[in-house]
Amino acid sequence: MHNITIKNLEEIDNAALQLLNLIKNERIVCFYGTMGAGKTTLIKALCKAMGVTDVVASPTFALINEYSDANRKPVYHFDFYRINKIDEVYDFGYEEYFYGDEGICLIEWPELIEDILPETGVVKCTITVKPDLSRNVEVEKS
Repeated sequence: MHNITIKNLEEIDNAALQLLNLIKNERIVCFYGTMGAGKTTLIKALCKAMGVTDVVASPTFALINEYSDANRKPVYHFDFYRINKIDEVYDFGYEEYFYGDEGICLIEWPELIEDILPETGVVKCTITVKPDLSRNVEVEKS
């Protein structure tokens, strides 16, 4: 387990580089945290570190946004906050994304779909807001 401390927003790009180094070649990266903890902000910085030039925004209503990294590989950004039933995830063919051979999946609100995540190769990032409003990102690989 690794910890990344983000004292303020100016440190987000450095934190994203640290996280990218920890992810290495894993394809599923889950972001846990309360509303407003900074999941989308960290994902935006992570996408920037991967060379994504598209506008990165939370796919709250679409469930998934797709970008391309600097190597033209797909970056899939999921937000499961608004799903009501796991069937909604089945309907869009999650297997192709989670179990495919290419691209990386960045997942907000993964606790709502944990039963369908792969058993191995998942990076869990838990963001905790501290009293001084800094963030701690606990990074754990399964």
